[in-house]
Amino acid sequence: MIEYEFWDVSISRTKSRNAVCQWLTQAAEFQGWELDRLHRDPTGHRTVRLRRKIIRMRATV
Repeated sequence: MIEYEFWDVSISRTKSRNAVCQWLTQAAEFQGWELDRLHRDPTGHRTVRLRRKIIRMRATV
């Protein structure tokens, strides 16, 4: 079974779409995060949920 860790990020409505896209791209490239969910409420506030796989090492005998 694959396990994930999650990171919820709140982004204000004053950030441009390009700035948010650039930030999400850098989080994906350099830290291994992928977009799980993006919610935008009627006021323009964005809530982003990112996820990445948790890799567990097994002991070898």
